[in-house]
Amino acid sequence: MAAKKTKNKPVIKFRQTLFWDVDPKTIDPKKHARYVIERILDFGNTPEVKWMRRYYSPRLIKNTLKKSRVIHKKSRSLWSLIFR
Repeated sequence: MAAKKTKNKPVIKFRQTLFWDVDPKTIDPKKHARYVIERILDFGNTPEVKWMRRYYSPRLIKNTLKKSRVIHKKSRSLWSLIFR
């Protein structure tokens, strides 16, 4: 998973196993922010979580966590404690 910076935002190469239902190359982190955040909160590894926290604002992550209908219950419980 290679990460590089463009215009102060780190870019990441998404894993196919994280986005099994789409071609990861077609994901735009800005356009598909909620989708990306949901997947990382549910199935992401440490480098992906670190990237997410650098790329997206805490407000957007918290908002996605609060409004998402797809994040698993256990994941939501964990991340709700972290993103108080």
